[in-house]
Amino acid sequence: MLLPVKWLKEYVEIDEDSRSLADKLTSTGSHVEAIISLDRGIENVVVGRVENIRQHDGADRLLIIDVDVGQEVVQVITGATNLVEGDHVPVALVGAKLPGDIYIEKSSFRGVDSHGMLCSLKELGYGDNVIPREQREGIFVLHREYELGTDINDILELYGEVIELEITPNRPDCLSIVGMARETAATLNQRLRLPKIELSNEVDDIGSFIESIEIDYELCNRYYTRVIKDVSIEESPLWLQARLMEAGVRPVNNIVDITNYVMLEFGQPLHAFDLDKLKQKKIVVRKAQDGEKIVTLDGVERALNPSNLIITDGEEPTAIAGVMGGLDSEITDRTETVLLESANFNGRSVRLTSKEHNLRSEASSRFEKGLDLNLCEVAAERVCQLVEQIGAGKIVKGVIDVHGDIPGEKEIALRPERANALLGTDLTVDEMMGYLRRLELESTLSNGKLEVRIPTYRSDLGIEEDLVEEIGRIHGFHNIPVEPLVGTLTRGEKPYEKIVEDRAGEILRGLGINQVMTYSFISPKAYDKIRIKSDSELRDYIELINPLGEDYSVMRTTLIPNILDLLSRNYNHGIKECYAYEIGNIFIPKELPIEQLPIERKTLIMGMYGDVDFYDIKEMLEILIDRLGIKRFRYVEESNNPTFHPNRTANLILGNEEVGTIGEIHGDVTDNYDIDRRVYIAQINFDRIVEESDLDRRYIPLPRYPGITRDIAVVVDEDILVGELEEIIWQKGQGLIERVELFDVYTGNQVEEGKKSIAFSIFYRSRDRTLTDEEVNMIQRSIVVDLEEQLNAVLRG
Repeated sequence: MLLPVKWLKEYVEIDEDSRSLADKLTSTGSHVEAIISLDRGIENVVVGRVENIRQHDGADRLLIIDVDVGQEVVQVITGATNLVEGDHVPVALVGAKLPGDIYIEKSSFRGVDSHGMLCSLKELGYGDNVIPREQREGIFVLHREYELGTDINDILELYGEVIELEITPNRPDCLSIVGMARETAATLNQRLRLPKIELSNEVDDIGSFIESIEIDYELCNRYYTRVIKDVSIEESPLWLQARLMEAGVRPVNNIVDITNYVMLEFGQPLHAFDLDKLKQKKIVVRKAQDGEKIVTLDGVERALNPSNLIITDGEEPTAIAGVMGGLDSEITDRTETVLLESANFNGRSVRLTSKEHNLRSEASSRFEKGLDLNLCEVAAERVCQLVEQIGAGKIVKGVIDVHGDIPGEKEIALRPERANALLGTDLTVDEMMGYLRRLELESTLSNGKLEVRIPTYRSDLGIEEDLVEEIGRIHGFHNIPVEPLVGTLTRGEKPYEKIVEDRAGEILRGLGINQVMTYSFISPKAYDKIRIKSDSELRDYIELINPLGEDYSVMRTTLIPNILDLLSRNYNHGIKECYAYEIGNIFIPKELPIEQLPIERKTLIMGMYGDVDFYDIKEMLEILIDRLGIKRFRYVEESNNPTFHPNRTANLILGNEEVGTIGEIHGDVTDNYDIDRRVYIAQINFDRIVEESDLDRRYIPLPRYPGITRDIAVVVDEDILVGELEEIIWQKGQGLIERVELFDVYTGNQVEEGKKSIAFSIFYRSRDRTLTDEEVNMIQRSIVVDLEEQLNAVLRG
């Protein structure tokens, strides 16, 4: 929620600067996310009046404008066509500064000098999302005359700040300026000044305009209606437009803007219908029928069903209740009579309907959290007051208010000693009553208890502990002294798997790989993109009942689509190299359809592209495994995994179990992700890594006895893996081999075709004696014999 501080000051006296105010609001429980300055750095932009418009002789699309800026008349060249003589417009004079560090200088267009620039709202720093549609193209024309030469910052009130807040779902009352004004008044211990709502001139009678209103009492709690006649639809006053734009809402016209203004002010959504477009002079709020359709204000035709609550004119739908109005009854320039709706709809119904139609609005976001029924009357009357104030129409006498039971204030008993015990404070009863009073929670002391009256807009207060929290936050949790825990305590420790995960993260980040976190939900189409076979177990995924959308509709059984999506995004945003890892869960169902929770398997995935190859990612994986204390592992060639390149992929083996795959992604897969570079990925069962890891560090004294090095070179078939040779060497080492290092792989003229020469350096050492040449030679001969017998190796001379 955006909270313009200027607007807030209309209800609360504030002497604090915005940063201090934000800090104090945070200390009393409001979550401030940002402070946005309205000062856009605009300099030397003033109000001017268009005196003369003439065509540029040398350019058909340019106009020469003479603009009176108070002290002088300046000549400006523009391509805008929305101006007429007499318009008041913002003029950036020579030397002016605009947002984005744009400086205005004298310029010439085909031989004609321009002494400045006429500005649009976008050039004054406003975003497209808040610029009125009619002002998106062309120069910003002020709605009335202003003193020439006046600084545009003063006209548009481009000063002060807007505080951005995150409002928790249990506080719908704070989704409004008035709601946050209450919080501010309580925080600063100031008086709250709410607008006094009075109407000065009501005409006719509402019964002449509306015959009846019928509601579905199950889903519509209240429907409060007023009528406005002799409406004149035009642009809103600039102060009203500015307030809306500061709060992130686009101005439309005076009637719609007033309803949006009051929604922001009090938190109650409102809707204005063109009464003359209703086929019958009645309103029926009911569930939709199968086959009914409505074209909403966004121009989209939507098919309705009986779970949707709709507003009708007795015949056809005119709005989806609490979500969006219909296009056929919207306010237009020809509207003369307005039916004003101020209703309260069932929050769950609004939420489900909004989700079903993928149509979220300012109104639906408020209704779904639950609103106070008493707001309906206050908001509708406030709209009528503002309509009178700006002369947008005449208010028809009378209201139609259809509702069931409207709950009144409730009372909650609070034990002062209980509050002090929970808070760890020693507050007096008077102090507690004072804190509650600041929150407009009046209380009386009876039989040692405080009987606290709860206003209807505080739906979040239901039990004694809620009141204790209110006292605590206004007192200031930072003012509560810190006390050590007493009683029997146990030492908190991380589980071993978390320690291993943290250590793995440290190692990978130290290798220059960035940690990422992705959604556990993916699209079922992702399995096609990574070429998973139709009968693969990976396609036995769990489908979500209420997904966020098709792209997030199934629980992932592999992390590869997630990492490829991330690499693709980075690559297509021009990032030349990317290295990323994630340790996350995959979800393996025990049966389908599921009857019990799935297996959540912790999985490590590493992905990268750039100046790397297979051996880079292999080396990084080996460093990780080694530093986690896993000493014995091997690779087995993998050529049947359709996601990976058939000749540049291997499976990682721990013990006798395959625990992961490492290799280059198949070109067809990278094409599916719009990546035209080689991509390398390793996906490992991290649960098995945890089981095999050994983080204990043991002291080993420096060796007292010398070691012996022997080299060995053998010729083997080209398809024999180096790891197979190393495995035999270690097995035959009799515990005396300290390390085995590969130092040469050779194919060429001196080696038979289809063969390769592989050379190792083997270092022998004993911890308890000096080895003899005879001992080492015996082991070396046994290694050669096993290599010959098992792998058909030939000792190279």
